[in-house]
Amino acid sequence: MAVKPKHLYDELTRRGPHQVLRGDLALIGLPGLVFTPRSGLGLPAVAFGHGWLQPVDRYLNLFRHLASWGLVVAAPATQRGPLASSRLFAADLVSALDVCAGVRLGSGDISVSPEKLGLAGHSTGGGAAVLAAADDARVRAVATLAASQTKPFATDAAARCAMPSLHLAGAADVVAPSVGHSRLIAANWGGPAQFRVLPKVDHMGFAEGRHWSGLLIPGSSHHGALRIARVLLTAFFLVHLAGEDRFRPLLEADVKGAPIEDTSALVA
Repeated sequence: MAVKPKHLYDELTRRGPHQVLRGDLALIGLPGLVFTPRSGLGLPAVAFGHGWLQPVDRYLNLFRHLASWGLVVAAPATQRGPLASSRLFAADLVSALDVCAGVRLGSGDISVSPEKLGLAGHSTGGGAAVLAAADDARVRAVATLAASQTKPFATDAAARCAMPSLHLAGAADVVAPSVGHSRLIAANWGGPAQFRVLPKVDHMGFAEGRHWSGLLIPGSSHHGALRIARVLLTAFFLVHLAGEDRFRPLLEADVKGAPIEDTSALVA
């Protein structure tokens, strides 16, 4: 008998069965962090792009949660200035995937399958993830959190992306309005795309804690948004990268606080 989506949701709110290791990407030439399960061969990996001006430390609980469920997460700490290049950040995300797929991690007992690579990101990091996915045939799945428009345009790049995608947006976002950026990225997506809007969540709802950039960017961390993002991104990548189809019913159901939205009316 199939497990109900609510039970799957409750399961994924808890940490997974794996102990988690934290490492530094700088040791292999790229500033940033990497989180892995303690051991495992042929693991799935996700490169994550931080938001505009944000340190990667604002997503640590998300990284640990994904790693506890068997995913390697690499987060480049590059392009953090006010005039950051989305194009170069996309290249850094691809480099992070190269590192994961090409280097034994940990003490050599952790490896990543080149057939199980994904991308994710928040804000401009979400837009950069779309740019990277459009030009990298290895990418099997993409997830974004309050994705912002980029230059080159992420909304245009989305049309070249054939892999499954998940896009979460905040209804109270005034920086990258959910009716604009994320919705258009999902609507233009070349492959399967799911779009969910979280009520009362703003642009920074998906970032943890506080940061001085709050003086420039409207919004603040939102506990409910963080929980929903952890659960849905974990389910999404377990299904599409790790092949764990038992979590698929959760992805196909409306989640309290994050219903599935229809974007078909925006497609020309």
